[in-house]
Parts: sequence; C-alpha cells; structure tokens
Amino acid sequence: MKLVFIHGWSVTSTATYGNMPSILQKVAPKSLDLEVENIYLGEYISFSDEVTLHDIARAFESARLEKLQDQKFACVTHSTGAVVVRLWLDLFFKNNLRTSPLSHLVMLAPANHGSALAILGKSRVGRLKAWVDGVEAGVKVLEWLQLGSEEQWELNSSWLEYTYTKETFFPFVLSGEKIDEKFYDFINSYLVEKGSDGVVRLAATNLNYKKLKLVQNINKESNPLELEGPIRSSAPCPFEIVPNASHSGEDYGIMQSAKKSSPAIRSILKCLEVSTNKQYKSMITKSVGEFVMFIFNIKDNYGNKVEDYDMLLLAGDEYLPSQLPKNFYVDKQKNNKSKNLVYYLNCKKLRKVKNKKLGIKIVPRPDKGFVHYKSAEFKCNSLDDFLVGNQSVMIEVVLQRVIDRNTFVLDEVGGDVVEFGDRGVNNSKGQL
Repeated sequence: MKLVFIHGWSVTSTATYGNMPSILQKVAPKSLDLEVENIYLGEYISFSDEVTLHDIARAFESARLEKLQDQKFACVTHSTGAVVVRLWLDLFFKNNLRTSPLSHLVMLAPANHGSALAILGKSRVGRLKAWVDGVEAGVKVLEWLQLGSEEQWELNSSWLEYTYTKETFFPFVLSGEKIDEKFYDFINSYLVEKGSDGVVRLAATNLNYKKLKLVQNINKESNPLELEGPIRSSAPCPFEIVPNASHSGEDYGIMQSAKKSSPAIRSILKCLEVSTNKQYKSMITKSVGEFVMFIFNIKDNYGNKVEDYDMLLLAGDEYLPSQLPKNFYVDKQKNNKSKNLVYYLNCKKLRKVKNKKLGIKIVPRPDKGFVHYKSAEFKCNSLDDFLVGNQSVMIEVVLQRVIDRNTFVLDEVGGDVVEFGDRGVNNSKGQL
C-alpha cells in the first residue's frame, strides 16, 4: 500500500508529522506492505493570501499525477489537510468514487467544520504555536476555516450525498481532546475550550453530522418555521477520540508525539487494514459526547442572505429563554462574511429541558417598511433528533421576504398624480 502524507504551508520536511511516517512503516504488518510518500504542496502552489483551498486542492491533483500517476493510494492528513483532500475528491470524483485512486483517508484532528480560532485572523493565528508548528495559513484559507463559512457549508452539504459502502473508499476521523496548557496564551479561551484539542472541536472534526431545513409559513398565525423534508444524515464514518492527544506539539500532539506504542499509531494501522464493508461498519460506534455545534444559515425565499437578525434559544412547555438549563451555553460566533451563526452548547445540560422541548426565535431586520421580514419561531418536541454529542447540526432557515404591494404602482395615463409618499406602508391594502 502506498501511503501519502500531505505537507503544505511553508513545510519542507516531515517535521510537522514528527516520526509518524517512519514509525508507521516500521510497525505496520507485512500484509500492508507500506510504502510512504510525502507530497509537499508548497512545490506546486505559493501560499499567499489570495490562494483559496480550492486552489490548493487543484494543486494536490497536479502533485498526485506527477508523483503517483494513477496508482491507488491511502492518505493520512492533519487539520486543514483533510479539507484539501475532501475538496479534491469533490472537485474531481464527485458522484463517482469508484474512479478515485484514494482507498483510505485517515484524518487526524481535521477541521471539517472549521476552527473557532480562525476568526482571530492571520496575525493572531500565526502567533499561536498550538495552531500547527511550521504552518502558515493565508487569509483565504482562514476565511474558509472560520466557523460557519459559506464554503464550508457548501462542501459539507455536498458530502451528504456521499456513501462509503462500495468497498472503494474508506474515510476515518481520529481526534483528541487533550489541552496542552503550555500553548495557552492567557488571552484566548479557545485554546483551553472543553470538547476540543485546543484548536479544533470534536464536534467540528466529526464527519458524522446532520442537516435540516426550516421554512417560514406566513399563512399561519405567528409565522412559524416548519420542518421541510426529512432530517438528513451523513453516511456513517468511524470516529475515534484518541486518548491524551492534543492538536499539535511534541508532548501530546496527535502527530508529533507519536511513538511505536502510541494509540494514534495503532488506530491508523487498524484503519489502513480495513478492506471490506463489514470491517468498516464494525468500526462505526455510537457518538457520545458532552457538546454539540449548531450552524445556522439564514436566507429568504428569494435566496438573499438575511444578515441582520437576533436569535433566541427557547425551552420548556412555554418555549421561553428562561426555561433553558443553567450552564448549557458555551460559545457563539457569527461569521463576519457569511453571517451564519454557530452555537456551541452543552448537550448533556440541554437534555434536561422539561419534556424535551427546545426551540428558536429569529428576529430579523428590517422588520417594517416596503420590504421587510417577520419574526419566526421553531418549536421542537423531540431533542433526540438534534442533540448528538460531538456532532454538528447544519440548519438552513428560509424566511419569507414580505414585499408591500405599494412598492411598485402603475397609474392610468392622465389620471391624478399620486405622490409616492401618499402610498405609505400604513395605507397598504396588501402584501406580495
């Protein structure tokens, strides 16, 4: 088996993976016949601020063709490297995984749903040793990695259509939740955030996730949000929490601290030995964890992004914010470009909500005028569909854009001239 390690972002040696490549080659069973190949993406693309992750994924295709031609290979990635390979698959082999040369994708601490640290910006992230030693990320890459980015939403929406049951492609996620406090800068609390490895949340690494769509019905009293279609789930993917592993570093880093006896080494080899659907399915376990991530993408029925809004979480029989349990809230980020909203919540606490009733209220703006929106609520009476530990839930919300009939009026030629101001909103006889 040819095993590829991907390097990029100013990396010119295998230092970012420590001794992991050589250890794997030494301890792998003879049946795997591992042959390690290192691909340095820096040889194929310049990592400037203008370069996007799509550019990097295309550079990986150039590297693959030059280094491997059409040989089958397995791949080990770390952090953003997983996103590069997933984008590469989506660009070149979407809906046709049988033709892909990639057999196994082992993702170590992948940023599949982004990182809370990315919002800090290039200068701050570059100073955080916990991010990845020897790695620099340009502005466009960090924009992709920000929680709730539009590009993230598109890739993860696309991957909902993937299946891994044809014995041709086996993805795996391995991540830790150890906090290496020597990386803590006493300013940024994300570096010691519970349910994360100091850089990426477990809920953001996991390739098991859900997506649902809520559509506002303005023909009903209170203009409720209603579930449209089924709740979609990604194809089941093995997910393992590696004990005592942090994102990076020589002491606990999931890569750099690897030794022959390391749990990460054993788990990677176990992944690479999978060759049948039965073996793959046997590695899929029920996700158990303390935290969940909700990602809200809000637009109107014409496809316009709704950027200005407030959101309230509701609970209990009366669906009130005051009925929410204590200490359920951990963090909230609003993406500065997409305006998507990401909540990070304690799902163990939320399961204590009375009668398992949870909801949201969205107060959008403008809320009056010729074109405006109406507030909307969604009331759920079954938390079990949403609260899965260490997973993300993508929620698409469609609000109805209300256009006053008097926004555009045609008068008869020769008729009385009507000033625009005389047709104020308060005189409206209807809405579109």
